[in-house]
Amino acid sequence: MTESNGSDAPDRADHQTERVQQTGEMPDWEKRFRAPRVSLPDWAEDAPDRSLFVSNATGTYELYAWDRATGEQRQVTERPNGTTDGVLSPDGEWIWWFDDKDGDEFGVWRRQRFSGGEDELAAPGLDPSYPAGLALGRDGSTAVVGRSTDEDGTTIHLVRTGEAPVELYRHRESAGVGDLSYDGSLIAVEHTEHGDAMHSALRVMRPDGTTVAELDDTRGGTEELGLEVLGFAPVAGDTRLLVGHQRRGRWEPMVWDVATGEQTDLELDLPGDVSAEWYPDGSALLIAHGFEARGELFRYDLAGRRLEKIPTPRGAVSGATARPDGSVEYLWSSAAQPPVVRSTSGGVVLDPPGMKSPGSVPVEDVWVEGPGGRIHALVQKPAGATGPLPTVFDIHGGPTWHDSDSFAAGPAAWVDHGYAVVRVNYRGSTGYGRAWTDALKHRVGLIELEDIAAVREWAISSGLADPGRLILTGGSWGGYLTLLGLGTQPDHWALGIAAVPVADYVTAYHDEMEALKAMDRTLLGGTPEEVPERFEASSPITYVDQVKAPVYISAGVNDPRCPIQQIENYVKRLESRQAVHEVYRYDAGHGSLVVDERIKQIRLELDFAARHLPA
Repeated sequence: MTESNGSDAPDRADHQTERVQQTGEMPDWEKRFRAPRVSLPDWAEDAPDRSLFVSNATGTYELYAWDRATGEQRQVTERPNGTTDGVLSPDGEWIWWFDDKDGDEFGVWRRQRFSGGEDELAAPGLDPSYPAGLALGRDGSTAVVGRSTDEDGTTIHLVRTGEAPVELYRHRESAGVGDLSYDGSLIAVEHTEHGDAMHSALRVMRPDGTTVAELDDTRGGTEELGLEVLGFAPVAGDTRLLVGHQRRGRWEPMVWDVATGEQTDLELDLPGDVSAEWYPDGSALLIAHGFEARGELFRYDLAGRRLEKIPTPRGAVSGATARPDGSVEYLWSSAAQPPVVRSTSGGVVLDPPGMKSPGSVPVEDVWVEGPGGRIHALVQKPAGATGPLPTVFDIHGGPTWHDSDSFAAGPAAWVDHGYAVVRVNYRGSTGYGRAWTDALKHRVGLIELEDIAAVREWAISSGLADPGRLILTGGSWGGYLTLLGLGTQPDHWALGIAAVPVADYVTAYHDEMEALKAMDRTLLGGTPEEVPERFEASSPITYVDQVKAPVYISAGVNDPRCPIQQIENYVKRLESRQAVHEVYRYDAGHGSLVVDERIKQIRLELDFAARHLPA
């Protein structure tokens, strides 16, 4: 058993980094992490030439301002652990960004002029907190700020420059700022006052805190339906709010006039989940459709109720926005091709300079019959390889998330090293209907592992996977499922690699941020004191003595989502058994925004597998 805390003498990964620097060698898997990337640029509604995006160009993910008229790009933030949470005011004058401490997600909003200058406290009078949404008024002098703390639950404040913050909302359950109307007279809030953190209700308020309208699909039955705010119409005096709903068993949009109460259902004949945002003149909607791990775009004309497909390559659309000239910019990738920001007007919108990322191999779709229905899995393997292969089951986090046909440097690194990679969209994943997502309750973790086991059996019987060389790995919820799987399915896995996992569910519950406590109460049906048997059944530490495979764990010491102490509890139990394990602790939160750190972690995982996986 060996252990690393990230502060000892340079380890094997550090020596590999030195070798690369000395010889100039750099493998493709590392290039995929180092190659500069950009996010889909956010643009100011009243100053469309001013944009804000995220890039790793300096080796750390930071915010950048981009003046499209002049072509000038300027780095806005520069912090040791990176910055990704930023909002551009509608007039394009201000950039708000969230300032936490080393990735702990607990901090304050600061702001900076688009043209540059010193940062200033954006909301004086508000103590540090976890963020719960932000909406900015058109001139940047008014903001609606959502905050979450263990002591206060969720609070929402109206902040005006030069005035003390005014509290508009407070509740113990989780909530968040949805949007602020074009003229600033209406504020949309998502809340879970009914106690189900997976399904929000909506409230629209005036700036004085009085209620204008309510929309709640959670009433009148045992089957809860969720709502989400997609945005107010971008037109002065317009009281239409674009809303996502689940009334037909999936996410899809409708238009709700909060002044009249009229609800306009679009009734789009598209399978899978559907989201939308407004075109800048409010006459149409940009429809984002996700189905079976791929994405596509449509334009929906509200007056004529016509749906027109917007051509995009086959793959994943990670974000899209309609520009004032009617063109659409979107961030696209596939498992084989790196991400790029494209425009329907032709060409690449934003192409970062420097090294280009190598591609990878495409994914193959697999459907497996499972205990709860058909399971969709995505498979990658080295080009020309035939099985049985050492195989990595790379399990996504969330749990309300899904793997897609999008570019991912982590799985591609395993493929480069001769492994097949299988990613499973287990029950609880999004994109396959509300029933599939909502199936994840009470038997938390165990349900997902049933689906993973079914796909594992397919991988072996199909000849893809070598049953003696199977690795279970994942980050966050995927890390949790890794540790839980090693204990409940000890004969299924030769190796386990868990990043920022839940390891001791009861301790994690008491130490994590308040919004996640609410989610756990929803998933498990109560607190650890109210349903102790469910927490025990779903906690990896319950089964730690059954773990047979070598275990690698990495953890951020400032993580508010999967806090470090509950991981230490699990590690101590491994130590008491003298079980083969390694631990890497690093100075960040729920993952790192530093490219060198990400590369180091991948190296450590690959090295652990090479040393411990049977030949």
